[in-house]
Amino acid sequence: MNDQVKYQRTPLIFAFKDTSSYKDTYAGEIGTVALTAHLLKPLDSTNKTAVVFMHPTGGGSYLPMLNSLAKQNIDTVWCDSRYRGTDSALIMEKVLIDLGNCIKSLKLDHGYEKIVLGGWSGGGSLSLFYQSEAENPSITETPAGDAINLIDEQFIPADGIMLIAAHESRHRTFTEWIDGSVINEQEPENRETKLDIYNPDNPNQPAYSQEFVDTYRKAQIERNRRITSWVQEKLSDFKKNNEKDREFGFIVHRTMADPKWLDPSIDPNGRKPNWCFLGDPKVVNNSPIGLARYCSLRSWMSQWSYDYAKGDGINCAKNISVPTLVIGNTADDGITPSHTHNLYNAIGNKKKQLAWIQDANHYYFGQPEKSKESAKVCFNWLTENNLI
Repeated sequence: MNDQVKYQRTPLIFAFKDTSSYKDTYAGEIGTVALTAHLLKPLDSTNKTAVVFMHPTGGGSYLPMLNSLAKQNIDTVWCDSRYRGTDSALIMEKVLIDLGNCIKSLKLDHGYEKIVLGGWSGGGSLSLFYQSEAENPSITETPAGDAINLIDEQFIPADGIMLIAAHESRHRTFTEWIDGSVINEQEPENRETKLDIYNPDNPNQPAYSQEFVDTYRKAQIERNRRITSWVQEKLSDFKKNNEKDREFGFIVHRTMADPKWLDPSIDPNGRKPNWCFLGDPKVVNNSPIGLARYCSLRSWMSQWSYDYAKGDGINCAKNISVPTLVIGNTADDGITPSHTHNLYNAIGNKKKQLAWIQDANHYYFGQPEKSKESAKVCFNWLTENNLI
């Protein structure tokens, strides 16, 4: 395959009506959603298949992988959700509606006959969530109890899924990363020393014992559940006061404290110690860019709640019937191997394939040859499964 195929990048807009009892994005006309997208189309392409990427909040239209796919003569689309750049009010169920309208327009307005979902990073569990609801629609309300009928959306199922550097879900991953030492959300500087992995006075230091890791994981889940309980109480109180649409913004402090960032022997791969895909984890733990730093009550329930969020890649993977490719990067500084293996093992059909890109980081930044290699794996898989 000629990997020097030239392509044209074309901006697209997918606009549709979406009524809501409250406005949860800043820009745009009330009752209308306008999604921005880029189509990377090889010159002289007559392809009838498009690979479609969406991330719940990230804008990835210029990621190296998209360019590499287009150079493999694959029509590739990156579509932003309505929540691009900010997840403080993000509702995962509404992101499914965004993805569904993108797919519908590509088929009805742009002539594509087959759609393959490209699930990059957090887009992996999103793709699985979408496909699960497209094949077996069931959701009629959000985890916060707001009505949202995804059955009536009549999502068009994708013909295949490619999971690339994907994690299990936003809420599972976030709970692995949240700082288990925080005792009181109102006083985040009050922490349990023996659980504070960034405290030099903590008697537990890398390499960590399995006993410490187990205790810490339990504390992380308990912290998530404490926040969820508080959120549910706030929502319940508002509804009792006949304020069903009322919201409340809050901050979640210290959200990048996974022991594996300091101890590479935990879920090992080729990543370097004391580092994560956002930089120094000790800095990111308190940084404004940390996951779930700014939340609304409803966004917490839909995105981050360990027990109630529905966009769960592991559970959704059990219900899909289409061919699925899972690609892991062996030096990924964001997604560790257990996520890749767990997603692959969870897929409930036999039409699945697992591949690894050796020594590749999460985004293939500075690694054009790894991006090219990954795109070739995708091209070969698409061909073998008659998807292009």
